[in-house]
Amino acid sequence: MKCPFCGKENTRVIDSRPSDDDSSIRRRRQCDGCMKRFTTYENVEVLPVVVIKKDQTREPYDRVKLREGIFRSCIKRPVSMEQQDNILDKIENTIFERESKEIPTVEIGEMVLEQLRDLDAVAYIRFASVYRDFADMEGFKREIEHLQNKNKKK
Repeated sequence: MKCPFCGKENTRVIDSRPSDDDSSIRRRRQCDGCMKRFTTYENVEVLPVVVIKKDQTREPYDRVKLREGIFRSCIKRPVSMEQQDNILDKIENTIFERESKEIPTVEIGEMVLEQLRDLDAVAYIRFASVYRDFADMEGFKREIEHLQNKNKKK
């Protein structure tokens, strides 16, 4: 780390601790050249993730949009906000751990369906109806049959 006072590169860490909000590491450093002290902060660099929509347009990933979709499918269902947040966190971790910084909405939707399938069948069908854009009752019927077959295999 270069000293902001004299420009020399020989500095050493004399104290290190988490910041008040635990989002970074605060390091107290001292320059071996001029002996002055200064503080640096180490943060995790989060690269933006871009979502590729069905029409091939791209937009930044938006946690709020995903949360709203999950929330709407769970309205009046015995799914707590904590369970919904856990689903959201699992999906988000998967998205951000990917090597690619672009992800199709199709993959995100499948991740949500996978989580909801094990949690609540009605929430699953609600999300699937919007995500898969059911045009008629046959779409609902096929999805319910698919869900029943998956549950039988367990």
